[in-house]
Formats: sequence, C-alpha cells, structure tokens
Amino acid sequence: MALSPWAFCRAAMALMLVTTATLASARAQDAAPASQQPAAAQGGKSETGGSRGKAAAASSDAEQHRLPADSVTRHTLALPGRSLSFAATAGSIRLFNDKAEPQADIAYTAYQLDNAEARTRPVTFLFNGGPGASSAWLQLGAAGPWRLPIFGEAAVASATPALQPNAETWLDFTDLVFIDPVGTGYSRLVASGDDVRKQFYSVDGDVDAIALTIRRWLEKHDRLLSPKYVGGESYGGIRGPRVVRNLQTRQGVGVKGLILVSPLLDFREYSGSSLLQYVARLPSMAAAARQQKGPVTRADLTDVEAYARGEFLADLIKGEADQAATNRLADRVATLTGIDPAVSRRLAGRLDTSEFQREFDRANGKVTGRFDASVLGFDPFPDSSDAQFSDPSADSLIAPLTSAAAELTRNPLKWRPDGSYHLLNSSVAQQWDFGRGRNPVESLTQLREILAIDPKLQVLVTHGLFDLATPYFASQIAIDQLPPFASKRIKLVTWPGGHMTYARDDARKALRGEVGAMMK
Repeated sequence: MALSPWAFCRAAMALMLVTTATLASARAQDAAPASQQPAAAQGGKSETGGSRGKAAAASSDAEQHRLPADSVTRHTLALPGRSLSFAATAGSIRLFNDKAEPQADIAYTAYQLDNAEARTRPVTFLFNGGPGASSAWLQLGAAGPWRLPIFGEAAVASATPALQPNAETWLDFTDLVFIDPVGTGYSRLVASGDDVRKQFYSVDGDVDAIALTIRRWLEKHDRLLSPKYVGGESYGGIRGPRVVRNLQTRQGVGVKGLILVSPLLDFREYSGSSLLQYVARLPSMAAAARQQKGPVTRADLTDVEAYARGEFLADLIKGEADQAATNRLADRVATLTGIDPAVSRRLAGRLDTSEFQREFDRANGKVTGRFDASVLGFDPFPDSSDAQFSDPSADSLIAPLTSAAAELTRNPLKWRPDGSYHLLNSSVAQQWDFGRGRNPVESLTQLREILAIDPKLQVLVTHGLFDLATPYFASQIAIDQLPPFASKRIKLVTWPGGHMTYARDDARKALRGEVGAMMK
C-alpha cells in the first residue's frame, strides 16, 4: 500500500530519531568497559523511557561541568645535540556508567613526535600515585619535554616556577600520555552522588577508569597497533600491574613493558605490626646516615642488607621478651643509623619512619625528609613532645609544581579549564577505599599474572636509596618471593636519591637510559 506524503514524512522522521538514538547509545556503550555496558547490550532488559529520561537529565547536568574541547598545539624543542618537533594535546576523555550516563572527565596531556611511524612508534602512559597525586611529578620532573628543577636550591616553596627544556625527556624514543585520575589535575566527576565518588575513589574503580582511558585514547588517536608501555610512581606500584592486567583481559590491549618508579607493591607486609617493615626500612636509614660522610651506592649497603635479612630479623622475631636480643639489635641499629643509642634502646631498635625523621638530627632542631632522608629541614616545634613537622623533602615542592603545571596547561598548551589544578588532593586520599581488612591491597598477584600471560613482557623497577616512603629493600624482598619465570624479567635498579629520584640530574639521566634500553 502506498504511503501518503504526510505518512512518509512521519515514518522518515521516526526512523531518523531511532537511528540517532541508536548511534548515541552505541557511542555511550563504547565509552564504558565491557562489564559496565547497558543491560540491553548484555542480553538483559532494555532501558525504559523513564531511565532514558534520567540519563538525558544526567547528561544535561554533566554538560555544565564539561572540560573544554581538546587543544592541540605544535612545538619545536632545541636540546643538546638534537631538535624535537612534536604535537602536544591537552584534553580529556569522558567516562560513562552502565546506564550511559556521564560520570567523569579524565584529563590528560599527550606529546607525539612529528613524522613518526605510528605502527612502530612506542607510546607510554604514565600516572602518579597518592592516591590523590596528579601526573605532574613524572611529567615535569622526569619524562616530559619541559622540566622544573626540584632539587637543591630550587626545592623551595618560593622558587620561580619557570619550566626549561628537558634534555632527559623520553620523547626521543616514545610518545607520552600523562593521565590524571579523578580528583587530580583538572580531572573531575561530572555526576553527583556518593556512589559515583566511591566508585572512582577505590582500588578497582580507579584501575577500571585508567585502563579504559588508555583504551579510549588509543582508539581516538588510531594507535592500537603501536607498541604500548605503562608507567606509574609510588601508589602507581599498586595501579601499574593492575592496570596492565585490566588492559590485557578486559580492554583487549597488550602491553610490552611496565615501568615502576619508587613503587609500593604490597600493603600487607610493611605496615601495622608486621616485623618486615623494620627490615625493609633499615638499609635506607643507614644510607641516609652514610651519605653525610660521602657518596653512597647500593654496593656500599651490602653489609646492612645482609644484617637486615639475617641477625636483625632473627633478633626481631625473638621479641622484646628476650632482653639480650633486643639490646643487641637496638645497639646495632643505633650504630648503622646514627640514632642516639639511648633512644634506640627505648624504641627497642624498632624505628618508625617518623621517629627516625625526628631523632636523626634532633640535637640541631632539624628533621629529615620522609621522601628523601638525605634532606634536612627545621623542626617548627623542636620543644614539643609530639611530632609536628612537615616533610622538608616534599612539601616545599607543592607550590612551584602546581604553578608550573597550571601555567604550562593554560599558556603553551592553550587549554584553560575552570576550577583549580590539584597537584595533591588530600580529600581523595582521605576518602580512598583501600579494601583493607583481611585482604589489604597489593599488586604482586597481578604482577605474577601479567608476566605469566605474556612471556615477552618486561618490568623495570627503580628506587632512590634514601626513600623512606617506599624503601627499595621492600621491593627487593617482594620480587625475591616471585617464581623465576616472573623475577627474571623484573629489573630493579637504585640510585642515590629519594622518592622522586629523578629530581637529581644523574638519576634522571640514568632513568632515561634504562627506559630507552627497555624500548629498544
């Protein structure tokens, strides 16, 4: 039966509306991980008109919080012995829930070298830790095309946040994508409600979001065929192996290498009442004491490591009930760390990080850094019976790094979101769900799994000798417990320095060399 012109128009309009809705739904589904697809995509019930209305309302609200459109700028960097021309993109990727409702905008900064073959050109995705830390630490401290000096006289709060070309940038051999998880940098939630915040501020929700952002970036920039690497710092040691596992098994993205800078791999053994925390910290405390007399390398700590694994651990296990063992280890710890022997005996040789920080140079009213125990600063309350001091090796960096990151984004990269840039967001850390209890969070399980599933995957672990936040010996002990198929493909290297080891020129150059060797 022939349709009238009016009926034909109505039918065409209906078809157009259905097609538009279908395409929009498909785009939304593509933005969500497989486990978060709308029910209709998984064979369940389709959304009702009411739920579609709620999704539309949520989308409208999210538009009010949307980050600006991506900004692409072109740059040429003159460096010693070479010149790099590249495109920089400051932008974001929107994530959705299982109802196709917008949830979060994940900000990123990407650098892609000009005239490179995408199929063979590596791309590396980097994030920091915290939780609640933006990627500016790795971007402006180690790997990006511009660098902010953050060591020595430059490591003061009032330092001018002027960026300079980074001779040690990794851009020569890999494109770079720096990712800021929700609540850091300019990344933000665009949906309201406790459930949304709890999802992104959790171990698993955070990993899902980062892995999905990586997949979406690869699709958006047509880089699925490129060699892919993942790098994380600090709590990035928990994120890194889990993100790679998620990419392998849920996102369909293979990774050639994992780079972990000053990582934390296991909360189970190095906190609470675990005796291993004292074993793990002792070599770094001794390194801080010895560096006052001259340069220190890991080879100079062989005796401390052997003592920590052997007699020290044996005396610790005997407990304070064995007075002879307790005094013996307390006196040896005092000798190795420079702590007053009377204080060491009072603490039974079990030095907590904050106690070492305060007692190391208490006679001069100074405290050491937690992130770099070789850095000393004034104790603001030297006469107080309570420890009330900040970290002289880290807190002074917050102001210059925050200003430098915001200045880079807003001016050279020409991306100007509203709101504040969060270098470190304490509210994220305070609300984070670590999944503690019977199963404190760790990533050694995922490290085993990713190395088992891919016999070509390589892992690089780097540490600073003076880092008390994530001591290098903790990683060494953890790696030693892995089966040979895993441990033989993990390379652990150390340099004199702290948590942000790359703040020192020699370590930054060495880090670049190790990463470049992995990719070649």
